[in-house]
Amino acid sequence: MMAAYNLPRMVRDEEKYMETVIPPLAPPFAARASMNQDFFVNRNEPQSVEPLEEVPNAAPCMSVAEIFDLRGFRSPELWKFAMLECVVTTSPQTDAGVYSTATFFTPLFIAITIIFITPLLLYTFTPSSGGHINPTITLAMFFARTISFPRMVLYVGGQTVGGALAGFAMSNAYRNRETAVGGCHIDTSLVAPGDALIIELFSCLLLIFVAFAVALDPRRAKGFGTSAPWFVGIILGVVSWATAFTREGYSGAGLNPARCFGVYVASSFPGYHWVHWVGPLLAAAGHGIFYLADPLWFERSSP
Repeated sequence: MMAAYNLPRMVRDEEKYMETVIPPLAPPFAARASMNQDFFVNRNEPQSVEPLEEVPNAAPCMSVAEIFDLRGFRSPELWKFAMLECVVTTSPQTDAGVYSTATFFTPLFIAITIIFITPLLLYTFTPSSGGHINPTITLAMFFARTISFPRMVLYVGGQTVGGALAGFAMSNAYRNRETAVGGCHIDTSLVAPGDALIIELFSCLLLIFVAFAVALDPRRAKGFGTSAPWFVGIILGVVSWATAFTREGYSGAGLNPARCFGVYVASSFPGYHWVHWVGPLLAAAGHGIFYLADPLWFERSSP
């Protein structure tokens, strides 16, 4: 007959084993893009005072003073993570060459590429920098009071530099500055920049709401868990694909200002390039107002 398991002994053995294992380095950070807040501290606990003094982003619901604490610019950790955001933005998130022409670059092809590449990049960089990858997400995190002003500036700067480096690489690789990439091209003879801004605004708003719901909301951590990056990739790809058919002369929502910035570095800066920055900025601000009214975390009032 099979012997019964000794559960108390098994538990003690597992605890003893865990004490001998080197724990992974995961600094507390409340704005990771796909971990449903597995690594952040409780602002209301006394033991959180010291970590929050060193890293205000370790807990959500930051005060205005914490958000605009400029000492973050002196943090080597923030600069290191900004460099990681630069690296991940340099990674290929679109295609060029024959598929970059208006004839061959189909919205479906880029959507499939985004759906598969985005989750892999999130799995790779989320444990370190938070895996924002995209200035749209970083701006949304800032307006939701989950990251500080210095972190936002450094991350957006790193992502933009990464997009520019990718643009330089694409320009030199294909020796062609007549590059039109889906999501970053508008035929202004058919579509006014103001019309494109409205599509960009609501597309970014949809992306941010879904990304927050599946990857950041702690109330849904058990529902999505480690599969959250795939849902982020799916919504990004589907929105990119669907908006490409909204208007003739419109190649779809950009959704990522750094990506379009890199495309323009590889080709030239059109008069409508501001659309890809103003749209995400307005969407992030609007989303921040929504979460101010319906917060993700319980905020205990100060005594």
